[in-house]
Amino acid sequence: MSGARRLFRSRTTDRVRVRVRDRVRVRDRGQVAVEYLGFLPVLLLVALAGIQLGLAAYAAQQAGTGARAAARAATHDTAEVGPEAAGRSAMSGWIAERSDVSTSGGAADEVTATVTVTIPSVVPFWDFGDVRRSAVLPMPESDSEEDE
Repeated sequence: MSGARRLFRSRTTDRVRVRVRDRVRVRDRGQVAVEYLGFLPVLLLVALAGIQLGLAAYAAQQAGTGARAAARAATHDTAEVGPEAAGRSAMSGWIAERSDVSTSGGAADEVTATVTVTIPSVVPFWDFGDVRRSAVLPMPESDSEEDE
């Protein structure tokens, strides 16, 4: 009989344990959802920071491309397109709208083209400033210099 009592007691205690576990599960049902909602803003901020970093790098790359195109157009005597138009046409349309292209003859034998692009902002209320790239190309030799 003592074995039967032990068996009966263990079944009873198992049932009590199962009921207690069920009560705990009912109370903990929304815990994971609440934890996820608390962590969601951190995930969104990290995602936006990654996108913002990519946009800044893309703006810098486009500024360099525009500066090289503007300098190339400024060195040609028979250029059909001016340096500013050549610089803007070498960049993507939405980046070209945010850019400023300028050329100057630093020395008599070279041209410097500078492009300044405002970095687009994904994160509200944050200004990431401008990115500036320059390109320097030599002027072609004129016919009078070749004759000497």
